[in-house]
Amino acid sequence: MTKLLLSLHVLASILAVGPVTVAASMFPRYARSPAPGGTGAGDHDLRTAAFLHKICRVYAMVGIAVPVLGFATGAQMGVLGDAWLLVSIVLTAVAAALLMAMVLPGQRELLGEEGEGEGEGPVAERRAAAGRLAMTTGIFNLLWATVVVLMIVRPGSTTGA
Repeated sequence: MTKLLLSLHVLASILAVGPVTVAASMFPRYARSPAPGGTGAGDHDLRTAAFLHKICRVYAMVGIAVPVLGFATGAQMGVLGDAWLLVSIVLTAVAAALLMAMVLPGQRELLGEEGEGEGEGPVAERRAAAGRLAMTTGIFNLLWATVVVLMIVRPGSTTGA
C-alpha cells in the first residue's frame, strides 16, 4: 500500500504542480504591455496569458491531491513526525498560500487591466506589476524545488538513503 500511495503522490506532484509552476512562470512575459513606441503584448499574447492563468487555476485545484496523498503516504510510512516532513509540510503550505494570495490574484489583476490606459504611466505600472509577479512566482517555484529536495534527501530520516 505504501508504494501505491507514494507512486500516486509523486504522479500527482508531477502532473498537478508541474503545470502550475511552468504556466505561472510563463504568464508575466505574455501579460506585459508593449514598451512605449514598441511592440509587445498584443491580442495573441493576452489570450495566451489568459490561457496560462486558466491552467494555473485548474491545476491548483487538482494540486490539492498532492498533500492529501502526501499525508496518507507519510502516515503509512510512520514518518509524520519527522523534521524533514514537517518542514516540507510548512513549505508546501507557504507555497499554496503564495499561489492563492499573490500569484493568482496578480494574474487576475494583470488580465483585468487589459485595455486600460494608453499613456506611459499605465504601461510602466503594468510592466512593474508583471515584474513583481515574476519575482513572486520565482519564490513559489523555489519553495517547490526545496520541497522536492527534502522529499528525496530526507535529512535525518531513518527510512531514507
